[in-house]
Amino acid sequence: MLSLLSHTRLHDPARRVMRLMIRRRMRRGTQQFAHLMLSYSRAGKLRSAMRVLQLMQKDGCAPDISICNVTVNVLIFAGRIDKAIEFAERMRRVGVEPDVVTYNCLIKGLCSVWRVVEALEMIGVMLQNGCPPDKITYYTAMGFLCKEKRVAEVRGLLGRMRNDAGLFPDQVTYNMLIHVLAKHGHADEALEFLRESEGKRFRVDEVGYSAVVHSFCVNGRMAEAKEIVSEMISKECHPDVVTYSAVVDGFCRIGEIDQARNMMKHMYKNGCKPNIVTHTALLNGLCKAGKTSEAWELLNNSGEEWWTPSDITYSVVMHGFRREGKLKESCDVVAQMLQKGFFPTTVEINLLIHALCKEGKPGEAKDFMEQCQSKGCTINVINFTTVIHGFSRQGDLESALSLLDDLYLSNRHPDVVTYTVVVNALGKKGRLKEATELVKKMLNRGIVPTLVTYRTVIHRYCEKGTVEELLDLLDKMLARQELKSVYNQVIEKLCALGKINEAYSLLSKVLRTASQRDAQTCHILMESFLNRGLAVQSNNVACQMFQRNLIPDIKLCQKVDNQLTLEKQQTSGKLIVKFLERGLLKQEK
Repeated sequence: MLSLLSHTRLHDPARRVMRLMIRRRMRRGTQQFAHLMLSYSRAGKLRSAMRVLQLMQKDGCAPDISICNVTVNVLIFAGRIDKAIEFAERMRRVGVEPDVVTYNCLIKGLCSVWRVVEALEMIGVMLQNGCPPDKITYYTAMGFLCKEKRVAEVRGLLGRMRNDAGLFPDQVTYNMLIHVLAKHGHADEALEFLRESEGKRFRVDEVGYSAVVHSFCVNGRMAEAKEIVSEMISKECHPDVVTYSAVVDGFCRIGEIDQARNMMKHMYKNGCKPNIVTHTALLNGLCKAGKTSEAWELLNNSGEEWWTPSDITYSVVMHGFRREGKLKESCDVVAQMLQKGFFPTTVEINLLIHALCKEGKPGEAKDFMEQCQSKGCTINVINFTTVIHGFSRQGDLESALSLLDDLYLSNRHPDVVTYTVVVNALGKKGRLKEATELVKKMLNRGIVPTLVTYRTVIHRYCEKGTVEELLDLLDKMLARQELKSVYNQVIEKLCALGKINEAYSLLSKVLRTASQRDAQTCHILMESFLNRGLAVQSNNVACQMFQRNLIPDIKLCQKVDNQLTLEKQQTSGKLIVKFLERGLLKQEK
């Protein structure tokens, strides 16, 4: 039972099983405690996993190499590499010598965090401590070096493997190097080791060749890929369907559709039948070349070619039509896909819905979504939100509100984005009363407004000049989710819209906190008054800032004072005096 639970995150049942064993005095050893530790580790509970060691000691069970290796592995899995190294040093002090498994875990951990120099040094430490490295030790370090294309260091490690540990590179070694290099796109280096392997009379099978071919194809180097395929045939190492599929996909990637077709004919000649992957790669190439109709025709003729399309095949053609703007054909592909028992993902459905809405067809998008839902497809809140957004952009707010209610009634609770989209559309049409009711409904349903929601509400209400209604609504929103800068945003938006008197009436709400953000808002209000020739009001804002121990911008205040002097106002010069009294401006002699 513990062994099974160690492969899961179910640490509580594992702990109960361990307690039951202790209570009933069943025989237990380090292996059972290791199982419990692994269960904690998989659940991400490192501290609880490490406490298992204390539990084991209290139970009178001495640590051995197996539990210590599990501990090292748990620390590395949690990303605590330095702690793992420290634990390995403590092992020796309690009489448990680290073995090759311990060092291999540490080397793998060091490589995973790009500390390859320390990993290579640890191989030397192993030799000094009388623990000869095995091939896995060297393979781990080599694998990382291959990812980084550090071939010279790989060759140096091969030499150390042979000279220091007496381990000679074999076919498995070269296969590992070829596959890792090819997997990370280093085709030339992989081919170099392949040639070296052949020179040492090791047999490279079609899997090794396929890895190199695939790497060349991914890089778009099709001439080299074809050459290797020809070489395979000449050496009676017959390419399999994986090799051919990689070449077909490679030609399609660079737009050489005719070459891809020729390669498929070549497959038939050599007795290798194309599979779903091969056909899907060809269809994908046709779609990317703007020939989705041809791909659709090939898909419909799949029965004659004796191959069965998969859901990925249908998705490729669907996206091809969508990219070409042929949305009706794209919907037809989905309909056939559903008939065959395949279901598009919510992301694919949403892409098509979004495309329909973008073309001004939210009604068709809604029908398509409902069709998918009736056939058993998973429809989520984002799909509904996209359609609602489509109706809102088109001005059909009744349909948007109806769909919003349908969404709530179907237990797919609308999120804050959905509500924000509809509120914005209602505000844009001047239907602020309905927007207010919708925001209240959102708050009553426990949905927390976001920064975007606040900005949307502020913009639309300020735009219409309904400041009192806005303040009442903001009070309700702030009770659900506090936003310190909300009144700053209101004042700044009113200033931007030229409604500076309404903005000035809210100044007291901003100056309550007297922060730097408030000073910035005050400066915007001062500049708005000054730009309209209202220097006295700008001066009043600056005076209120001084009362709240906020220091206005000196240059802006000098502009205000100059304007007051030109207007021969009695308050001219008083702002500068306030700066002089605080020692913020030197008096000219």
